[in-house]
Amino acid sequence: MDSLIAKANSLGPITKRRKFNKDDTRKKSSKTPQPAPSDRTLNSVALHSSLPKSLRATSPPPENLPKYTHIPNKKLRTQLSRQSAQSARSKALLKDAELLLTDEVGTMEVEGEMEKTWRVGQDEIVKASGQEAARGRKEWNLDGGPYRSRYTRNGRHLAVMGKNGHVATFDWQTGTLHTELQLQETCRDITFLHDQSHFAVAQKKYAFIYDRDGVELHKLKSHIEPTRLEFLPFHWLLASISNAGYLKYQDTSTGQLLVEHRTKLGACSTMAQNIHNAVIHLGHQNGTVTLWTPNLPHPAVRLLAHLGPVISASVDPSSAGRYMATAGQDSIVKVWDCRNWKGAVRQWTARGGGAELEWSQKGALAVSSGGSVNVYTKPAIQTASSAPAPPPLYLTHPVPHRPLASVRFCPFHDVLTVGHAAGLSSILVPGAGEPNFDSAEADPFENRKARREREVKSLLDKIQPDMITLDPEFVGSLAPPPALATAADGPADVPFARLPRLERLRVQGKADETEEGDEQRMDDGDDAEPAKRPMREEKEKRKMRGKNKSLKRYLRKQRKNVIDPRALAVRAKLEKQREETRKARAAASGTVESHEPSALDRFKRPA
Repeated sequence: MDSLIAKANSLGPITKRRKFNKDDTRKKSSKTPQPAPSDRTLNSVALHSSLPKSLRATSPPPENLPKYTHIPNKKLRTQLSRQSAQSARSKALLKDAELLLTDEVGTMEVEGEMEKTWRVGQDEIVKASGQEAARGRKEWNLDGGPYRSRYTRNGRHLAVMGKNGHVATFDWQTGTLHTELQLQETCRDITFLHDQSHFAVAQKKYAFIYDRDGVELHKLKSHIEPTRLEFLPFHWLLASISNAGYLKYQDTSTGQLLVEHRTKLGACSTMAQNIHNAVIHLGHQNGTVTLWTPNLPHPAVRLLAHLGPVISASVDPSSAGRYMATAGQDSIVKVWDCRNWKGAVRQWTARGGGAELEWSQKGALAVSSGGSVNVYTKPAIQTASSAPAPPPLYLTHPVPHRPLASVRFCPFHDVLTVGHAAGLSSILVPGAGEPNFDSAEADPFENRKARREREVKSLLDKIQPDMITLDPEFVGSLAPPPALATAADGPADVPFARLPRLERLRVQGKADETEEGDEQRMDDGDDAEPAKRPMREEKEKRKMRGKNKSLKRYLRKQRKNVIDPRALAVRAKLEKQREETRKARAAASGTVESHEPSALDRFKRPA
């Protein structure tokens, strides 16, 4: 197509060829030389092409770079020099990029000690804020509540879901409605997938996936009676927890059910994800909070957080997932340090029973309980306090419509959306959102082409589920040496009480190693000298006590269904040796070998 455009642009108007004589050329040559006519084909092609990176002019290398002159290998020396120059250029560009990020987080400040920020109402905040920021203060009156909401990663699109089956997705900034559905059944949760083009709904019996136009794409029959949904964007995994207590991971890129874990703790209606390490946090009815990963069949961490059911949980994204907040039916809100589970960093009592929690991008904690929404900011909520007193209040807003079902912060905006029985309410929380966004990760102003490129790039950069762990920094680190390498053969690096049972038996000399001895005898050959018989005292010393030798019975069960060719060869050889020994003894004694009766004995001739 570009070549056709180039050819079309290169066509010029048809002109007649003028005749001229030598005198005219002499006159023209005496004048100043005229510039050559521009090449229209070249100019049109240049508009639709770019120079390769290898031919572009690069910036001069930074100063004070290591020379690597001590390395004799020229290829390695060139590679190290190139890497050092690239690293130095990246650091310089990063400093330049920080200069361009001029937006700063603006919080409410008061003039005197007698004034408090929580006394400032939403009307005053709207008047003091700019026109663009004031658009975030909205009220949606909807029927079929209570409502739950969910934003996309770029904060541009909003999905709402009513308990009675009302589902809608729209662009909340422009007011463009994408789809609106009346499912006519109970819905419990909603979440976007990788972008606004797909979203999942936890309905009465199964989980369903819809596209942007509201067309049902998939019916996930393996997700039975889901109560909460979470999508892991860097792994393309849809996680759900059900009334039966099963945590299931669905790979949305391949469509297969990755794994399902049985929590064994009953129905669960509280789920949150740590965006830093993709660990799922679950709150159960007995007051425990468990942390799950796809590669472990048991919880990585089990924590007794409350004395009653856990109502809500959330993880702070601003601190790289270090802090977690939980709220229970006992009206207590607790903040935990995920690096140390010895006790809550801070706890206080919330009015009105169980509360809904949500952390913002800049570390503001929203707590909705009773008929109001309270917002607390750092560093007060992360400061350890022994007294059960609430931290200083930053902002509060009364909501008369109970119950308050959900609270969600909008990414890259100072907007908090509260879902209640009469619809949704969006309030302004100055300083809650990240002012600067990375267009390569989440761009609020991306077009269709940019969205497609980001989707393809995220698929190529998809992280495998096996990489999900509590400590994501283990990738690239050195593996620790095996601690049990010299447990039985030399000085033990691990205390005897912490060794596995088989290792402890090996150290005591009570391990069953009969098959190893048989294999060793087979390798030695038939000419090997017979081993000396152990003395009677040694037999009594090594004799196993107990009923039917429980260790040997356990080891036999372990080897019952294992077919080893070497073990079969050893057993066949031993059986052959026993048969030859028996025949030799019978021939030496002159006795006739007794054989088992057979049906063919009737045809045998008498002697």
